[in-house]
Amino acid sequence: MQSERQYRCALVTGASSGLGEEYARRIAPLCSVLVLVARRKELLDSLAAEISSQQPDTEVHCITIDLTNSNEVVSLFEMLSAMALSPDLLVNNAGMGDYGSFDTSEWHKINAMMQVNVTALTHLCHGVLPGMLSQGGGAIINVSSLASTLPIPDFAVYAATKAYVTSFSEALRLELKDRNIPVLAVCPGPVHTGFGKVATREESAEALPSREGFYVTREQVVSDSLRALHAGKARVYPGWKIAFLAGAISLLPMAILRRASLRRRGKI
Repeated sequence: MQSERQYRCALVTGASSGLGEEYARRIAPLCSVLVLVARRKELLDSLAAEISSQQPDTEVHCITIDLTNSNEVVSLFEMLSAMALSPDLLVNNAGMGDYGSFDTSEWHKINAMMQVNVTALTHLCHGVLPGMLSQGGGAIINVSSLASTLPIPDFAVYAATKAYVTSFSEALRLELKDRNIPVLAVCPGPVHTGFGKVATREESAEALPSREGFYVTREQVVSDSLRALHAGKARVYPGWKIAFLAGAISLLPMAILRRASLRRRGKI
């Protein structure tokens, strides 16, 4: 870990709950200014008050926007410019899922998921990079998923969007390798957050069908990812079980993965 105040301004999306909330708490001591972005204002304000009481030297701002709306992402950049804030740490944590067969999916939800997971994430990276480059450095954390490593029936679009996030992060890291801007793809397995409740459709089970033994805590995901970022790694799979599983997946031919996906459909 570097010096205590290693970032001038950190921006965390999806900060109102789950991993984003944990990232905000852990990053607050490392930055002078912390910008929390999400849709739920009351939760953001509550988190900001908590962080301010524990880290009084960190200036905390809450910005309530909907990342499914590209115009609101533009408004975010305008607000940051008006406050003379240029993030040198971006945590692209906001994400959406939709669990169920593609043919019964609702287009508005699929489209919103692609807007958040792909378009907004890419737009945010594009928007903060000029400032990072002009300041001589920065860092980007893009929260992907273990799902990015293989196609998953009933999670088809979500897995595809996360495959984009991982691939984009890897390529961007190579582009910025000599410019003091590390880029990390965080690929967690299942985590107990509100994600599963939102991703699951009304007619489906109450929770995503993941094996409890593979769950990793929010605290470990954030700790492992910050450690990986500061170590200059390209990708991290938090938790040894998920890391082992990811390694096994990478060694198996696609023909075997396809058959395994069919046999385990509904048991991800």
